[in-house]
Amino acid sequence: MRMRAINLDRDWRFREGTYQQCLNESDFGKKVNLPHDYMIEGEVKEDAAAKAAMGFYTGVVGCYTKILSIPASWEGERILLYFDGVMLNASVEINGCDLALHHYGYTPFFVEISSYLYYGENNRIMVRVNPSMQPNSRWYTGAGIYRSVTLIHTPKLYIAADGIFLYTNRIVRDQDGSPKEAYLCAEVSLGNDTTDDRLVNVSVHFSEDVCRSAKVLVKAGAKATARIPVTVIQPKLWDAENPYLYQVTVEAEELGIFGSRLVPATDHAMRDTDTVSFGIRTITADAIHGLRVNGQEVILKGGCIHHDNGLLGAVSLYDSEYRKLRLLKDSGFNCVRTAHNPPSAALLAACDHIGMYVFNEAFDAWGIAKQPGDYSQYFRDHWKEDLDAFIRRDRNHPSVLFWSTGNEIPERGGLNNGYHLALELAEHIRKLDQTRLISNGLCTYWSGLDDKTVKENTEHNTQEDFVRQWEKHSEPFASMLDVVGYNYMDFMYESSGKLYPERVILGTESFPMQIDKVWDKVENLPHVIGDCTWTCFDYIGEAGIGKSAYLDPDANPDDQGPSPFISAFPWRLANDADYDINGNLRPQGVYRRIVWGSSQTGLYSYDPAVFDRKEWVSAWGWPDVSSCWNWKGQEGKPVKVVAYSAAREIELRLNDRVLERKAAGKENRYMAVFDIVYEPGILTAVSFSQGQEISSCTLCTSGEPAALRLTADRQVLPADGHGVCYVTVEVTDKEGRIVPGARPALQAEVASPAKEDVCETGWLAGFGSSSPITTENYTTGQCTAYQGQAMAILRSGYKPGNLLLKIKAEGLPDASLEIHVE
Repeated sequence: MRMRAINLDRDWRFREGTYQQCLNESDFGKKVNLPHDYMIEGEVKEDAAAKAAMGFYTGVVGCYTKILSIPASWEGERILLYFDGVMLNASVEINGCDLALHHYGYTPFFVEISSYLYYGENNRIMVRVNPSMQPNSRWYTGAGIYRSVTLIHTPKLYIAADGIFLYTNRIVRDQDGSPKEAYLCAEVSLGNDTTDDRLVNVSVHFSEDVCRSAKVLVKAGAKATARIPVTVIQPKLWDAENPYLYQVTVEAEELGIFGSRLVPATDHAMRDTDTVSFGIRTITADAIHGLRVNGQEVILKGGCIHHDNGLLGAVSLYDSEYRKLRLLKDSGFNCVRTAHNPPSAALLAACDHIGMYVFNEAFDAWGIAKQPGDYSQYFRDHWKEDLDAFIRRDRNHPSVLFWSTGNEIPERGGLNNGYHLALELAEHIRKLDQTRLISNGLCTYWSGLDDKTVKENTEHNTQEDFVRQWEKHSEPFASMLDVVGYNYMDFMYESSGKLYPERVILGTESFPMQIDKVWDKVENLPHVIGDCTWTCFDYIGEAGIGKSAYLDPDANPDDQGPSPFISAFPWRLANDADYDINGNLRPQGVYRRIVWGSSQTGLYSYDPAVFDRKEWVSAWGWPDVSSCWNWKGQEGKPVKVVAYSAAREIELRLNDRVLERKAAGKENRYMAVFDIVYEPGILTAVSFSQGQEISSCTLCTSGEPAALRLTADRQVLPADGHGVCYVTVEVTDKEGRIVPGARPALQAEVASPAKEDVCETGWLAGFGSSSPITTENYTTGQCTAYQGQAMAILRSGYKPGNLLLKIKAEGLPDASLEIHVE
C-alpha cells in the first residue's frame, strides 16, 4: 500500500554557521532528531540584542542536512516536503537547488521537490535558518526546525495538500434533546498535474456505515473541488466535556480521461487517499445567549499560552503539549489562546483529544513593527499565503472556535490603512471557512493614537469620555469581527455592551490579580463570553513581567514601581502564570480554581524577613507568597499568612492551637490575611460555611535535606522519537517531606546501551528548575534546585531498550529510575 505521508524527523545533521560553512560534506554537524531547537542549547548573554524579551537568548544562523534515498519507482509521481514550522527565514535546498524561502516561523509550508530528485539514489536536503536579525520578537522564539517534517508522496492526480475540509451545517435533535442527525459537508480539493482532463470519483468514508461519493472533472494542470453532503444518523458530538473524534478517510480514484467522451482508466488508474480527524459540532455567538457549542451555553475559562515548552525550548511534541493541556484542564480551564501566532499541529491534535477550545491567532504584527526584525517586514507580501496555510491546516480541528487576525495590532485605530486591512483579513478568512468566529485582541491605544486619546481623556477627565474616544477610533476595526477581543479592558465591558447592543466580547487578556472582579462581570454580562488570563502557563521571554519587589518602608507601592518590561540579566521567565514551566501549580492558580468554584483552601506565607516591607507587584504578577513554613532563624518574629477560600470563614491553627478566624468568600475577594508569630511546626487553614468544615490546607516545617525523590509521569515510551517522560526531582527530608528552601546543585545523566550524539534509545532532553532568574543551560544535565524541586525530561529515540536516569547531589544519596522504550 502506498505510504502517502512519511515522517522525516529521524537522523538529521545540524551545525551553526553560514551557508558556505555548512556545505562541507565531511562535517554536516552533529546528529539530531527533529523537532529541534538549537537556540535553547546556547548560553544566555547579558548583551543579547533582544534582552529580556527573548530571555537573553540570541539567534544565530544554522543549517540542517538530511540524506534521503528516494525509490526509483517513484519517478514521475508527485513528492513534497511539509514543514509544520521552522524558526526563522527558512530556505530549502534540494541537491544544490534553492526551491523555497519561507519567512514566518509559525506557519506550515510545502515544498514540491519532484523535479529535483535523483531517483534510486541519495539526495541531500538542506534547510538554512536565519533568526539573526534581533530583536525579532517580544518573547522567546527558539530557532531551527522545531516542529515535525513530513514527506508527502502522491500520484499526479491527487488530493491537494490540506485539501480536505469537513464542517457541520446543522444538528437535529430528538424530543429528548439527544442528537438525531448531523448534516455535514466535505469539500475535497483535487489537483491534476497530467496533460489530460481526468474524471475522478471522490468518496468520503465517515464511518463503517456512512460513505458518500461524487464525481468531478479535473482539468489538465488545474484544480477542482468536490463538494459532498454527508448525513450521520445518531451522531456523537464533540465538545470540551465529550471530545469524540471521527476518523474520516477520503479517496480520489481516476475514472478515466475525459474529452468528448470518457476513456476509462486502465489497471494503472491513479488513486490517492488521505485521512483526517473530525469532530461534529456547531458554534454560534450572540449578545443575548452568549457562546453556544452544539446549542449549549459555554463560558470560556481561558488562558493565553506562548508556543515554547519550558525546558525543551520551542520543541513541540504531542506528549508535551498534551501534558500541558491536561494540567490546565484539571484546573478548570476549557480554552487556550495561542498568543500570538499559529500553534503547532501537535498542540491542536492534543486539544482535539483532550477537549480544549482554541482561540487560534495569526499575527502579532501587521505592517507596523513592534520589534525591528519582526513579521511586519514581510506582512504586505506574504499575509495571504501565511493565512491560507494557517487556516487550511487547522480548519478540520473541532477544538478551534475562533480565528484571530491579530493581537494589539497598531493599525487598530486606522493607522497604516488599518480599517481596510481588518476587512481584507476577515473577508479572506471567510472565503476559507465560514463556520468559525473571527476575532482580534484589541487594547487601549498605547501606541499610535494614544497621544490624542490620552490628551482628550485628560481634558474631559472622565472614564466615560475615554471609553467614548476609544470606541470612536476602534469601531471601524472591530465591526469586521464576530467576537471582539478586549485586552485588559474589563472596565469597558458594560459600557460597550450598551453602546453596541449586538457586540459579543471575549476577554482575550486579563490581569491575574483581577480574576475575581473580571469573572464576576463574565458571569453577569451575557454579551461577555469568557476570559483568557495572561497567562496560564509560564514561558521563556518577556522576562520578569510578572515580578514583584520589596520597597523601602516609606515608599508608596501605588507609585510607579519597577518596570515589568525592563528586567535585568539573568531574568529568563515571564513569571506570570498559574503553572510554572515545569507544571507546578502556583498560588494564583489555586486562587483561580477557587474563584471558578472549587471548595478547596489555599494556604501560603510570606518570608518573615519582609514583614515590615511594602511589596510592589507588577500588574501581570502575583504577591510573593509560597507554600513554605521553613523560616529557620525567624522564630518568634511576625509573619504574614494568606489563605484563599470561597467559604464564609477561614480558621487558622498552629500546632493544634486555634489562632484566629476571619471572614473570606466572594465579599472579601476569596482571601483572608493573618499576622501571626512564626513558630515551626504545622500550620493549618480550615474553611467553614454555616458552621461546617468545607476543606483545609496544611503547611509543615520540614527537616534537613536527606534524599532525592524521583517521580515519573509514565514508565513506558514509544520508540518513535517523539515520546516524552517528565520526571519530577524533589529534595526531601527523612520523613519524605519536600524541603522548600533546599537549593543543592544537581547533576542528571541518562545511561543506555548506545553511545552516539543522539542516543538511539533516548536521551535527556531537558533538565532544570522553574527558577525565573538563572543562567543555567537546560541541556547540559546540571541545575540548581528551586523551591526544593527540579525536572528531568527524557525523550525516546527509535530503538527499543531501557533508559536509566541518575540524579546526583553532593551530600545526598544518588537517586535513579528506569524508563522503558518499546
